[in-house]
Amino acid sequence: MEKTFSIIPSPEELAQLERSLRFHPSPVKSPKVLPMESVNRFNQAGFLFPQDLLGTEETKACREYFDRLLEGAIAAGKDSYSISSAHLKHSGVYDLLRNPGLVGVVSDLLGEDVIGFGSHYFCKMPGDGRAVAWHQDASYWPLSPSKTVTVWLAIDDSDPGNGCMRVIPGTHKLGHLTYRPSSKGEGNVLDQTVEEVERFGEPVDIVLKAGQYSIHSDLLLHGSEANQSDRRRCGLTLRYCAADVRASLGWNEKGVIVSGSDPEGHWANPSRPVNP
Repeated sequence: MEKTFSIIPSPEELAQLERSLRFHPSPVKSPKVLPMESVNRFNQAGFLFPQDLLGTEETKACREYFDRLLEGAIAAGKDSYSISSAHLKHSGVYDLLRNPGLVGVVSDLLGEDVIGFGSHYFCKMPGDGRAVAWHQDASYWPLSPSKTVTVWLAIDDSDPGNGCMRVIPGTHKLGHLTYRPSSKGEGNVLDQTVEEVERFGEPVDIVLKAGQYSIHSDLLLHGSEANQSDRRRCGLTLRYCAADVRASLGWNEKGVIVSGSDPEGHWANPSRPVNP
């Protein structure tokens, strides 16, 4: 597939777009997988965890699979954060994006028609001194309206010791928050920072065992501390949106129909990659 989409839109590109960035509660009244209590909790808090997905052998296979991808990335001169839009290149990630267990839960939050549009491994190697500053996913995406969620699938155990994700409950209801540009020179993996987050409440550590996952709204404030431990911390982020979300800057090329349909044919729905 020829890549004509902007992989990381610039602030200038995003500023040119008209985006509606406010939280849309789940429209689902009769969920098929989640208890209604969990749907209501997601609407109120903006996240759910821990959710079980993979058994022991599946978890081991996923870790070994990532180890091979990471080895290839390092050999190509890239770093442990570089494996992005992986569902367009690797059949194993494409299959995880379409995992029925995940898709069922996502459909209970977004509705029947769902698009999987993103996949990115965030791997903090042992002693990695970089943090992920407080941010909202929606800030980075040329998508509107903000009917999107991120699944964070733990490839390794993730806890405060090795820099697990942290969230601030309820911040998804605040809309799009002001941020300042930041740089890797600040020890930040990303290039945005929302400051003075303590005004919004106490952070919650998203502690996960490998094979478990969390799911959060694209407007939920989240981040993570640096991994100062001797353990790796890898998670695969899988991104989903309702099919009526519109993508600019070519991002519709990344969208795979994972549930229901795309009535207006906006999303390219690329086929499963040949590469493992």
